[in-house]
Amino acid sequence: MESGLLKAVGTPVEQTEGHGITLTKLALDRAKTLLEKEGGEGAEGLRVGVAGGGCSGMQYVIQLGKPGEKDKVFRQDGLTIFVDPKSYRYLRGLVIDYSQSLLYTGFTFNNPNASHSCGCGHSFTVPER
Repeated sequence: MESGLLKAVGTPVEQTEGHGITLTKLALDRAKTLLEKEGGEGAEGLRVGVAGGGCSGMQYVIQLGKPGEKDKVFRQDGLTIFVDPKSYRYLRGLVIDYSQSLLYTGFTFNNPNASHSCGCGHSFTVPER
């Protein structure tokens, strides 16, 4: 379990040592609404992860669900956010926002670990290690 609490202030807050996953106020409000309306009985929060694919090699995954035994768990203003350990190494310091425009409505990602993101913003590349 991470030691710091996350705060939603509308704009990202710098995390201690860049750890954690932060949602802006808009993203936090949307995630809470989704959890309330579509979460069902089993959903306890927001799962954030990565999967292979997309035009840049890795793509973001957001789902409603329950934390797994080994997940990193964060709490932000009443919302539980969890991420599996493998995904977490690519998502440390991630800031999730929510955008509404004529062209796009949905979550957007600002990932300090990404060396390149595709035009749609849903897939990314990380530097070789």
